[in-house]
Amino acid sequence: MGGVLLGFSTIAAVIGLGALLAHRGVVDVSAQVLLSRLAFFVATPALMVTTIGEAHVVDAFSGNLVATAAAVVVTAGLYLAGARWVWHHRAPEAVIGALSSAYVNAGNLGIPIAAYVLGDAALVAPTLLLQLLVLQPIALSILDRHTRDSPAGLLSTVRGIISNPLTVGALIGLVLSLGGWTLPPFVADPLGLVGDMAVPAMLIAYGIALRLGPGFGDGGTGSEVFVASALKLLVQPFVAWVVAHWVLGLDGTALFAVVVTSALPTAQNIFVHATRYGRGQVMARDTILSTTMGSVPVILVIALLLG
Repeated sequence: MGGVLLGFSTIAAVIGLGALLAHRGVVDVSAQVLLSRLAFFVATPALMVTTIGEAHVVDAFSGNLVATAAAVVVTAGLYLAGARWVWHHRAPEAVIGALSSAYVNAGNLGIPIAAYVLGDAALVAPTLLLQLLVLQPIALSILDRHTRDSPAGLLSTVRGIISNPLTVGALIGLVLSLGGWTLPPFVADPLGLVGDMAVPAMLIAYGIALRLGPGFGDGGTGSEVFVASALKLLVQPFVAWVVAHWVLGLDGTALFAVVVTSALPTAQNIFVHATRYGRGQVMARDTILSTTMGSVPVILVIALLLG
């Protein structure tokens, strides 16, 4: 349990730093936007290259990946149904909400929890790769098409996917991993240094938004935040457990890893995406906050039942 608490306390401390800096007037909203853009265009793509490039990608294609994908599809699908029939959202807001409901913090929280709690950081690789190479490119291509004056069609969609810096970083990392290649030190070292900036930049930007942005639930997002948080913390890990255990027959550490990973809170980079495209910022911010706080007891219960 120490790894779980350490991971959450570390994240909370850096978010708190961002809020403190904003409260003291050291930074303002423009700094939050700048940090988010820096994370989106520079630091996170570098992190994708180093993280995926060092992962054993072949190990990700397993029952773990199937159960994880099923949980994401069911959870995001339920939110999208609500976005279409209850809240009547347009595509960009619906995409941000779906990501808030189903895109887990597999990087800066999932990796340390996998290492400290599950004993193997590679166990989070299926979720990481599914999100970076499938879920994120699809979502960002939709956001690109609906927030810019770009023509619809297959060519435009493919161009949007391959031109997105996060997707490019993930694809480069995938090629390195599949080819068994390593970057020379004069490339890997500065790339790693820039990538190390991604998580702190995201968390500090998020802390600034908490302090200077609208209050929790403002803008009529309260009911959506509640639904998205319930889907993220309860439905997603439950579906992962059902598919992993009852359909695929997983048990032990494999089952524990799937369920714990699915119960992780919404990733901070969803707020970065919302800020980048100017859609659903309050929704993303509040869901990240509520799921980050709520995931601690949820993961502890899962550890007691399956650990």
